[in-house]
Amino acid sequence: MKNPEQNIAAWTRAQAKAVRKVALPAVAFGLASVAAATGQAWLMARVLARGLHADAGPLGVLLGGFGLLALLRAALGVAADNAAVSAGIAGRRRLRHQVLHRLLALGPALGRQRHSGELTAVLTDQVEAMEGLFARWVPAAMLAVMGPALVLLVAFWTDPWAGGTLLGAGLFVPVGMALSGIGAAVASRRQFVALARLQARFLDRVRGIATIVLAGRAEHEAEALAAAADELRRRTMRVLRVAFLSSSVLDLALAGALVVLALHYGAAALAGRGGVSLSTSLFALLLVPEFFAPLRAYAAAYQDRLHATGAAAALVNLPEPPQEASHAGPQPAIRTISAHGVSIAFENVHFAWDKTRGPVLNGLSFRVPAGETLILIGPSGAGKSTVIEMLLGFIRPDSGRVSLNGLDLFSIAPEARMRLMAWIGQQPMIFAGSLRENIRFARPEATDAEVAEAARAARVDAFAASLPRGLDTEVGEGGYGLSGGQAQRVAIARAFLKNAPVLLLDEPTAHLDPATEAEVLESLRRLAAGRTVILASHSAAAHAFPGRRLELHGGRALADAARGVA
Repeated sequence: MKNPEQNIAAWTRAQAKAVRKVALPAVAFGLASVAAATGQAWLMARVLARGLHADAGPLGVLLGGFGLLALLRAALGVAADNAAVSAGIAGRRRLRHQVLHRLLALGPALGRQRHSGELTAVLTDQVEAMEGLFARWVPAAMLAVMGPALVLLVAFWTDPWAGGTLLGAGLFVPVGMALSGIGAAVASRRQFVALARLQARFLDRVRGIATIVLAGRAEHEAEALAAAADELRRRTMRVLRVAFLSSSVLDLALAGALVVLALHYGAAALAGRGGVSLSTSLFALLLVPEFFAPLRAYAAAYQDRLHATGAAAALVNLPEPPQEASHAGPQPAIRTISAHGVSIAFENVHFAWDKTRGPVLNGLSFRVPAGETLILIGPSGAGKSTVIEMLLGFIRPDSGRVSLNGLDLFSIAPEARMRLMAWIGQQPMIFAGSLRENIRFARPEATDAEVAEAARAARVDAFAASLPRGLDTEVGEGGYGLSGGQAQRVAIARAFLKNAPVLLLDEPTAHLDPATEAEVLESLRRLAAGRTVILASHSAAAHAFPGRRLELHGGRALADAARGVA
């Protein structure tokens, strides 16, 4: 079994491999730039040799060629940068899509395991931190092999001694960078942990700012945030200090190669040994910076890789979404399930959010026949909301079976499963837009007449009539401009429009005043007619909802309040 470090390394390599094809244009432009730089070095060596009266070449042609190659290199540099940016955008878009798909597959149940601030950091900061890996490190890593290889071939063709010297210096670079890179990766990972902690703490304090001020803890919390920010600063500086080591290794190798070649050619000139002309010696010396230029770019991008490795820890550690079974067999039966109604059954279901805290559902069994209503009652923590989340497919039982009309819930394709169910919770999500758009969210293909009928059934039209534009009135994000009861009516209208055979209600009247609660419950009674309903609620008024009652305690079903149930 791989340890966490190996998992992170393997994941980072897989991400880099996924964008190599996209990065090929940047590598091609970079390799062409290296070839142009080699040509410039040759022309400059001829110019310098002419200046020392050791070569007789057409100076105008040499300088003109040097200028043209300089312009070509500038154009190739711009093209390589643009191609690298495109590779970075493509890589981050692909990764963000993967992460967002996983978060959506895990569903709201993930919020019980991870702080929302941490998840936000994963989807934004951690994904953005991978930009250097995609845009710079992947092209630089490929060019760090091809570029020096091209220069090395020219150096060996020019003078084998120069080629051997460059080869030895080049082999020293990755060894030194690897030694310094181990510390940089650890420091970068710790910096991301400090960043995630600061974000989560800050988000918590912003949400509870009123409570903090009323409790007189504002100054204390400000000091705690300052301490967390200072920790992040110290860890960031630690990353930078370690990162400078790799550039020192590269500078040392470059200086060593220059010194060795300079001493070799200088000694040969003083001793009067022939075999290598002055222009050739100068060309070999000028090749040294060009040989190390791709390696220098790689060294700079290597820090991007280490930075990405630090960010990868949070991305790799995201929980895996539930594995869906093959959906080829049961689907024909699901097509007719709505016409005959839907029965729900829990059979000896066990589930625990955290094994150390014990089970939330402990051998729960019950059955709801098609078209009937089951009201779950019991104290907080009894497992009522867990039952709802399991039916929605956000969590899977540790053992036992949940079925619809005898079919295992998780053998049904998620899309088909969601068509069968409508859900109304404590705080419905209202998007920025019109009331009509918010209702149509349940069934985008619905006509205006169908939306208006759903609004009438949920009595949204009763308060929409007093608004400036009726159902076309714009509301703010989170239902800004609507009361709690009005927002809940919009959610009920969505359920009417969806017209699903199963209705799941999780504390639908929480936080409502008694008069509004009574009106909402009346709308829910109309909505429940002819549907299979599971209602979880503490409300005494909700307990008057018609249907069979099942009391949960410790994750088990107690005797049915009306007629007894196993």
